[in-house]
Amino acid sequence: MMINNGITPKQASEFLLQSDNILLLCHKNPDGDTIGSASGLMYALKKLGKCCAILCHDKIPEKYDYLHVETYCNQFIPDIVVAVDIASENLLGEGTLPYSENIDLCIDHHPSNSGYAKMTCCNDKLPATAQLMLEIIEEMGVELDKNIANCLYTGLITDTGCFKYSATTSATHIAGAKLFDAGAEHTFISNRFFMSKSRKNIMLEKYALNSLEFFYDDRCAMVVITKEIIDEIQAQPSDIEGISAMPRTIEGVDVGITIRQISESLFKISIRTSENANACEIAEGLGGGGHKRAAGCEVIGNIESAKNAILREVETALCK
Repeated sequence: MMINNGITPKQASEFLLQSDNILLLCHKNPDGDTIGSASGLMYALKKLGKCCAILCHDKIPEKYDYLHVETYCNQFIPDIVVAVDIASENLLGEGTLPYSENIDLCIDHHPSNSGYAKMTCCNDKLPATAQLMLEIIEEMGVELDKNIANCLYTGLITDTGCFKYSATTSATHIAGAKLFDAGAEHTFISNRFFMSKSRKNIMLEKYALNSLEFFYDDRCAMVVITKEIIDEIQAQPSDIEGISAMPRTIEGVDVGITIRQISESLFKISIRTSENANACEIAEGLGGGGHKRAAGCEVIGNIESAKNAILREVETALCK
């Protein structure tokens, strides 16, 4: 992928070193990669004596409390604003205004990055922004410590599915080994995200499976989670993580779809695919984006119109 304002990790590090007050933005509904990558950079910049904090439209989920993220509360006036793991402006959310309107640098790994920032350091061959962030931090000359390692390791394993997704390479494992040697609490972090689930998460999975439908000779599986059930269970965004992967795990399914109702007329759609379909192309058909095997979009309407909209895109993908 070529971005007109694209820069290298070395150039990104040089740009970061020029400023003393740096604001980092995470995307709304934050996941492990945006939080881990941003907080890893935050700790690295602080080691260099710089003022740095993180701003996100949504509250950082409690499961990331061990990272001790410092959130932005107007404690300094930013010299520069950096977006982390954010492919497009519509993923920022109103909570980042007015800073989201003037982003100096974006650090990302999404093929669908729109090039909205003044400069973009993006490598879409990497499975996680955390792997790119490790390279940038090393270019800055910052020695890795336990705090940085825990943050970046969190981003690395959550976006690679604990190193099992197809975009994972030997270089990804080498990056993980560096973070391991720097003090990353690999067992604690792996258990937190892959070996335990909240009660609310299990209840949502039960509801999702009850809504399971198959389409196109069972090559597509879809689950729906309504706002009513989310409110009834009092589920938090972190309780919903992981459900998006469920439909694709069914044998014979090439496209797994999870539709989550955000409001009466807004639906968030998560797409997971096998090698026989491109999730990013499906999402782009509805104004979204992401990766070949994992992508997402938002649709306005009702549940039936949302289902019909995504199924039309899935049909096109499966017919290729």
